[in-house]
Amino acid sequence: MNIAFFLGHPAHFHLFKYVAKDLQNKNHNVFFVIKKKDILEDILQNADIQYTVIGEGRMKNSKSELIKHTLHLEKELANFCKKNRIDILAGSTLSCGVRFFTKTKILITGEDDYNLVPLFTLTSTPFCHNIITPISCKCGIFEYKALKYNSFQKLAYLHPKYFTPDIEIVKKYFDVSKPYFLIRFAKLAAYHDTDIQGFSTEKSEKLFKILEQKGNIFITSERELEPQFEKYRLKINPLDIHHIMAFADLYIGDSQSMAVEAAMLGTPSVRFNDFAGRIGVLEELEHKYGLTFGIKSAEPEKLYKQVENLLNMPNIREEFQTRRQKMLAEKIDVTAFFSWLFENYPKSRKIMKQNPDYQYNFK
Repeated sequence: MNIAFFLGHPAHFHLFKYVAKDLQNKNHNVFFVIKKKDILEDILQNADIQYTVIGEGRMKNSKSELIKHTLHLEKELANFCKKNRIDILAGSTLSCGVRFFTKTKILITGEDDYNLVPLFTLTSTPFCHNIITPISCKCGIFEYKALKYNSFQKLAYLHPKYFTPDIEIVKKYFDVSKPYFLIRFAKLAAYHDTDIQGFSTEKSEKLFKILEQKGNIFITSERELEPQFEKYRLKINPLDIHHIMAFADLYIGDSQSMAVEAAMLGTPSVRFNDFAGRIGVLEELEHKYGLTFGIKSAEPEKLYKQVENLLNMPNIREEFQTRRQKMLAEKIDVTAFFSWLFENYPKSRKIMKQNPDYQYNFK
């Protein structure tokens, strides 16, 4: 088979890298197609992965420009699939053009509730063949297209089967004898981030005063940093970020993706933005497993109190690893499940519809 993965975010490469390797080992042809986002291209180059870029050029942040840009991306993606005779296209795909002009099967893999990304839902979801999503995600009127699995996307690369944190990698960058805290500032500039607030300069400064008393602060930022925060900037090979996250004493940020990644590793995490309480995956991680905490931007005092509580929690690393082990014991191996699903599609779709518990063969 010819199988392509469409990557629109750095986390998407991590999601599919082990799936791709398994499929290649089974003699399938695997392709990566990307649109540039944050450090995505750097990650692929550092991993020595061949890829094709589509949709180059800057886009103004408006809905009309997004629609125009999306149509351009779809045309390029459809041409790529036709040229390479792609059987399966998986990812957070822009699928209208591909569905109409090729025989490619479109599988959208997502972990966002569809009411939170309405424009994507209306422009892509109606035209895909299936949505592959965790059980905690809401698919709304497209629930009939969903193939749901009992796990989290990010376990595809952060499950102990695939990732072992290495303290020696962390030591390349800084002294690990002191506690340290990983901070993530997202840009919050996408169309679905409208009216979503996160860390302001003032709130960040107050937070850092609390953290500096306990250890070192390292920032990874998607947006431009204020001059007073530059001293905290973390300069690393992007492929090493999960090793650093795994040994951090605390993760704090206004990014959804890294909050989930921290939870997968058993690193206590606090996310601070107005998506708090609204995302199914993070709600499950918070209220069922106690691995993360969501706080809205209008409640900074609650943020500071939660951070102080975690900093003062005895045996916190052991406690959060226990919570992580409970989560891992209940979830399937996403990589093995995806590999089986893609390789055997559409037969695998029929199996999942008739017997959803078949997924528990992939533990």
